[in-house]
Amino acid sequence: MKISDLLVTDVMILDLKATTKQAAFEEMIDRLYDAGRITDKQAFMQGILAREAQTTTGLGDGIAMPHSKNSAVKLPTVVFARSEKGVEYDAMDGQPVHLLFMIAVPADANNTHLEALASLSRFLLQDGFMDELKAAQTPEAVVELFSEQEVTPEPVTTVAQDAPFLVAVTACTTGIAHTYMAEESLKKQAAELGIRIKVETNGAGGVGNRLSDADIAEAQGVIIAADKNVEMARFDGKPLINRPVAYGIRQPEELINLALDKQAPIFHSDAPKQQDMETSQSIGKAFYRHLMSGVSSMLPFVIGGGIAIAFAFLIDQSLGVPKDMLPSLGTYHPIAAFFKQIGGAAFGFMLPVLAGYIAYSIAEKPGLVAGFVAGALSANGYNIYNVGLDAKHMPIPSGFLGALVGGFLAGGIILLLKKLLSNLPKSLDGIKTILFYPVLGVLLTGFAMLFINIPMSGINQGLDNFLSGLSGTNAVLLGTLLGGMMAVDMGGPINKAAYVFGTSTLAATVATGGSNIMAAVMAGGMVPPLAVFVATLMFKHKFDKQEREAGLTNIVMGLSFITEGAIPFAAADPVRAIPSFMVGSAVAGGLVGLTGIKLLAPHGGIFVIALTSSPLLYLLFIAIGAVISGVIFGLLKRK
Repeated sequence: MKISDLLVTDVMILDLKATTKQAAFEEMIDRLYDAGRITDKQAFMQGILAREAQTTTGLGDGIAMPHSKNSAVKLPTVVFARSEKGVEYDAMDGQPVHLLFMIAVPADANNTHLEALASLSRFLLQDGFMDELKAAQTPEAVVELFSEQEVTPEPVTTVAQDAPFLVAVTACTTGIAHTYMAEESLKKQAAELGIRIKVETNGAGGVGNRLSDADIAEAQGVIIAADKNVEMARFDGKPLINRPVAYGIRQPEELINLALDKQAPIFHSDAPKQQDMETSQSIGKAFYRHLMSGVSSMLPFVIGGGIAIAFAFLIDQSLGVPKDMLPSLGTYHPIAAFFKQIGGAAFGFMLPVLAGYIAYSIAEKPGLVAGFVAGALSANGYNIYNVGLDAKHMPIPSGFLGALVGGFLAGGIILLLKKLLSNLPKSLDGIKTILFYPVLGVLLTGFAMLFINIPMSGINQGLDNFLSGLSGTNAVLLGTLLGGMMAVDMGGPINKAAYVFGTSTLAATVATGGSNIMAAVMAGGMVPPLAVFVATLMFKHKFDKQEREAGLTNIVMGLSFITEGAIPFAAADPVRAIPSFMVGSAVAGGLVGLTGIKLLAPHGGIFVIALTSSPLLYLLFIAIGAVISGVIFGLLKRK
């Protein structure tokens, strides 16, 4: 795509009436909206003003480039507006602006669009180009000027091979305009001074012209012209000048002279170079970084969904549910069912978000869709009746452990695809992002998840057979085992096997006051979230603010028998968290089995406590398990 493709004659304004910045924005945005290029004038205006609040887009010399990458944009567009009187714009040089280029970029713009916009920034610095724009009589003539510039090769300026060599990095907050104007300005000035320079751009389309270790080693100085963080550790030991991106546009000669000055400050950093971080980090640290990306994104879904489900059980318990309808607790009354449905919808996103953002951390945006698919398959399993398998052999969901593995699997698959497709022509860069990565990533991840989900079917069947064999034997042993199983994967196949086994005993025990097995299962499932609260309360210094706040919400989820509340903590530190939770849950389940406490309901936690044969003792055993698990988790947890 070329910049001439983005300049739409229908939206050009060759006689801008506005004389103030705000009025100019409104006049140009009206044109965009009337031409159907944006869907919401107010939303796009907010994006333009937000960018303007960071630093002025009035570049000096009568040019302004307001821009926004915005969800209100339907089609990428550049609005060219020309003012005879000038617009009071608060430009970098304090002078009025006469040429305005409003850049409207869709939120999901690909590299092709961004590269075209980068060329716009460079064209405006070409000698004589602005004068030609001011003299153009029609919108078609403006487009023709850019079309000619696109086919005219840039003049080659010869610089001696033994000339001083500098490296530079340019970056602005949105990475659309200032980044590339600073690059062009520095390169142009360096050529005039007879200086060799290589400029890396950190734009919205990613890093361009990346500096190599050899480039940095050879350079006599470094220029950073940036309004956002860039990789700095690689410049350790080099003379370095660090200024806002505007300096790269307006004062390139000053920056070049400062960088070559032997008095320029030497930059020092103790951090590892960014490009070497993955190899220098231990596998454990890299794993933890990607994992926390998924966990922190998943946490709001767990909390929001869990509290909504707790309200469902509270409403049904308050309004009353007949004994013969106890399996419908939480959905018996319409209002309760409504809350349960809301909570279930939030919970439905939990595992896809976990896996999706793990993959996103590993492979960036292309990893997101493959990760979501891995998480959804871990939550829902596969429906493959049509290939001749009997229903009892159907694979089951693999739960949060499957989502964990699936997230890393999806990220790895996307990295592999990026490597395999790296030699495709540059013209296919856009289609790689919107077609090759998502299609191949989804399909390969989906097939790979078979090797995670299908084995879970055999595991689940084996567990069910094992528990059935223990039924009727030592109640303490069975209660301990079931309680511990509830804490292994908290909603996964092991947890579900124990829960289903417990619920299967209810029908035959209603006449005798309920099921001891179901009571042990629910006690074991309530312990992990409550243990999280205990640990975050007793060992505050080992948890950050967000984790401590999540610990408070786990009180409600634990009391509501929503074991999934502990998943973010188990996912973030499975080696320490899961064994800790298993110990307390096993103790609680064993104590319930020892005392023969019975339960009539399949779910509900504290909201069905009246349906146990010994409410106070039951709560005591749960509290004992929670304290044991919380203390162990807190002691093992690293600060």
